[in-house]
Amino acid sequence: MITITPTMNFASDNWAGAHPAISQRLLEASTGFSAPYGTSALDRKIEQRFNELFEREVAVYFVSTGTAANSLALAAVNRPGGVSFCHREAHMLEDECGAPEFFTHGARLAPVDGEDGKIDPNHLIAEIGRFPPNFVHVGQPMAISITQATEIGTLYKPDEIAAIAEIAKTYGLPLHMDGARFANALVALELTPAEMTWKRGVDIVSFGGTKNGCWCAEALVFMNPELGKDLPFIRKRAAQLFSKSRFIACQFDAYLQDGLWLHLARHANAMAERLREGIVSSKRAKLAWHPEANEVFCILDKAHADELQKKGAVFYQWNPPRVGPGLLAQHEVLIRLVTSFATEADQIDQFLELLG
Repeated sequence: MITITPTMNFASDNWAGAHPAISQRLLEASTGFSAPYGTSALDRKIEQRFNELFEREVAVYFVSTGTAANSLALAAVNRPGGVSFCHREAHMLEDECGAPEFFTHGARLAPVDGEDGKIDPNHLIAEIGRFPPNFVHVGQPMAISITQATEIGTLYKPDEIAAIAEIAKTYGLPLHMDGARFANALVALELTPAEMTWKRGVDIVSFGGTKNGCWCAEALVFMNPELGKDLPFIRKRAAQLFSKSRFIACQFDAYLQDGLWLHLARHANAMAERLREGIVSSKRAKLAWHPEANEVFCILDKAHADELQKKGAVFYQWNPPRVGPGLLAQHEVLIRLVTSFATEADQIDQFLELLG
C-alpha cells in the first residue's frame, strides 16, 4: 500500500523528514565499532563543538526528545517542594503530559501570564512573591523557564531575556531556555548562540535539532558545567543515556557542519514570511499576530478552514491565547501553520491559492 503525503503540510516541523546530509552522516556512522555511552571520539568532538558554538566551556548531554531535555533540566536543579515558573502556555506546561513533574518527583510548574506568549516580568515577580522564603507549606522556587521561539511563534528580544535573567538572579534561580526552535529564533534575531543565552543570563538550554532537519537529536546544555554535575546520574535513571550515542552525535556533526543548521532555519523562516505575505493579501483570512520565526497563526471562518483541509491542506486548529480574549468571532477559528526546512515555495503558493 502506498501512502501519499499531502504536499501542503503545515501541521508541524515535526512532520518533516531529515536533511540528506544528516541521513548520510547516520549511514556513515552505522558501520564499524565505536565506544558507547557518550565516550567515543565523535561524542567528544561534538562536545568540543558546542564549546566553540557557545564561546565557553559547557556541559552537553544528548537526549532523545525535547520533553526529555526540558524535564531533565528541571530535575537537575530540583529542590524539595520545588516550583518552576513558566509562561501559562509554555510547552512544558501544556504539552508534555506532566513529564517535568514526573521526572522531578513532584515539583510543580507555576504559570505566569504575559502577552505575545512571553513572560511578563512584573507578573513573574508577583508570582514568585507567592512563595515566601522558609514558608514550608507553599514550597520553594527552583527555576524559571522561557521558550525561544515561543509557543505562538514570537521571540524574546535580548533585553527581554536579560530582564527575566535579572529577576532570576535576584531570587537565586537558574534560568532555563526551551530551545526546541532555537535555530529559528537565532537567525531571526541575528544573534550568536552566546548572545542569545549566557551573555543575557541564561543558565541551561534545551537545544533542539529534531524540528530543524535531524532524525532524533536534542541536547541539554549547561553554561556552567557544575550546575549539571548530577545530570549523568539523572539521565541514566531516566533511561535517556543512549548506548550507541554516536548516532545522536553524528547527527549534530552534520547539523552544525558549515552552518547547515542556520541555513535550514533561515529557509523555514523565509517560507513562513511567504505565508505571512499571502495571508495579509487575502480577503478571506487575517493574521492573528505578526510571526517572528517559522510559525504563522491565522484566523479563518470555520467553514473555510474545513474546506481547506478537505482539499488537502494539513494544519492544526489552535486554542487562542488566554490573555487575548475577543480574538475570534463565534464563527471563526485560529489555525497554526508551521514551515520547515523541507517546505517549498510552490507548496505555499498552492495553499495561498486555495486560501483565496
